[in-house]
Amino acid sequence: MMKKLIIGTRGSDLALWQANYTKDKLAEIGVEAELKIIKTQGDKILNLRLDKLEGKGFFTKELEEELLSGSIDLAVHSHKDLPTTHPAGLTIAAVSEREDASELLLILKDCVDVTQKLSLKTGAQVGTSSNRRKAQLLALRTDLNIEDLRGNVNTRIQKLRDEKYDAILLAKAGVNRLNLDLSEFHTEVIDPTELIPAPAQGVLAIQIRENDQELYDILQKIHDADTAEEIGVERKVLNLFEGGCHMPLGCYCKKENGQYEVWTSKALTADDFPNRLFFRVDNLAGLAEKIVAKYDKDRKLPSRVFISREIGEHNYFRRALETNHIEIEGRSLIRTFPIVNVLDPFYLKHINWIFFSSRNGVEYFFKLKPVLPKHTKFGVVGRGSEDALRKHGHKADYVGESGDITEVGEDFSVLVRNQTVLFPRAQDSLQSIQKSLAEDTKIIDLPIYETVIEENIDHTYADVLIFTSPSNVEAYFADNLLDPGQKVIAIGNSTGKKFEEMGVEYVLPYSPDEIGLAEAVFGIDIK
Repeated sequence: MMKKLIIGTRGSDLALWQANYTKDKLAEIGVEAELKIIKTQGDKILNLRLDKLEGKGFFTKELEEELLSGSIDLAVHSHKDLPTTHPAGLTIAAVSEREDASELLLILKDCVDVTQKLSLKTGAQVGTSSNRRKAQLLALRTDLNIEDLRGNVNTRIQKLRDEKYDAILLAKAGVNRLNLDLSEFHTEVIDPTELIPAPAQGVLAIQIRENDQELYDILQKIHDADTAEEIGVERKVLNLFEGGCHMPLGCYCKKENGQYEVWTSKALTADDFPNRLFFRVDNLAGLAEKIVAKYDKDRKLPSRVFISREIGEHNYFRRALETNHIEIEGRSLIRTFPIVNVLDPFYLKHINWIFFSSRNGVEYFFKLKPVLPKHTKFGVVGRGSEDALRKHGHKADYVGESGDITEVGEDFSVLVRNQTVLFPRAQDSLQSIQKSLAEDTKIIDLPIYETVIEENIDHTYADVLIFTSPSNVEAYFADNLLDPGQKVIAIGNSTGKKFEEMGVEYVLPYSPDEIGLAEAVFGIDIK
């Protein structure tokens, strides 16, 4: 029988939770352990930003020294805090299942403005000491003021409670593990596909001496191999960039339907606009190297991009292209007109949900000045429609995560069984979401606007052409052909099917919004 193990840990509530979690996992396989609390450089120096501390591993170095000296048998770390290269003689023997990798935005209730992205009032002061978070937050909201925030989870929350900030940003995993009561704050969960987390965020790492084969073999019983595979690519990207946790780098990998989906965000500094990238692949071989190669400063990017939509001056997509000196040509090839001027109260009686499949649907519906039942919930196809809904003072209860409309329909169907859903829509809508719903869901159909295709559309010589709807595809190719070398991006499955019918290759962004489009354009190579 193995001796009683000594687990080295930091002394914060979260670190102790992580160590006790590991202790309990060991107990499940019949191994006894006790904790030894060790103070690290990151715990002692609280008056400096993390990127101002000397060297790397300022939350791990002291634990590793005790491990090497033999005074502890294993150390439990938040994996994202570990440098990508281990001290000689140490190894990661096991990793935990991944906790939710989302970010959690806690906002003082008098600083909430649901009409704006992230529900933050204009000019809000947000606390975080992460360069990665700062770069991505400012990309989403240029008006925010980002201030340094240090301390453990409870200390940070107390600083918000004391109104030293309007909001703070934390890893949701840590908050979940501590089971904290946050009812006094407004909370916004930011999905990992929107604000990309640190490599290995939400994962615990169990570190041991490299020559302790007996302990290594035992720890395989609590090792999560699937998580290890996913974070392996994240950590390798970090390693290839030669970055530590102060680098404005986010990387997130998950396996979905047998394929690997990987998002990366990297900025030069915390104050620079980050470039984002999305890959969907069958295997991870060589993927980290491919990701890093896309960030080569000498790589040839498109010089001009056409999109069949007008793009505002401060739009995320426009700023993403301008960061890379890419010219944007935005013009809609269709016109829309209302076909309903007065809303019959019948449509709003006894509804539980309203689902919007486009921004136009949101705009034309609220022009009708609807008086909604008090407990109406809202579903939207993606983040673009969510932003449009916010402008009318409503927050979506369901937001489609994927650009695959079939997946969105299947996810939404689970939420609305045995309920009534109103669908304000375009007259020529394909009604893909409606077709995905279960038979016990009541559908109320409300065509409220129609689409008219423009004639005599001018040809574009842009390197990349982005089409936002099937109607825009029809309008452009009524009079034009693709030039040799021009690349196509299609928003949504129905738009993509138009190109499949034409025999044209296209890129389908993960999400049908400005962020997804920016990822798609940055991923395209021009020869």
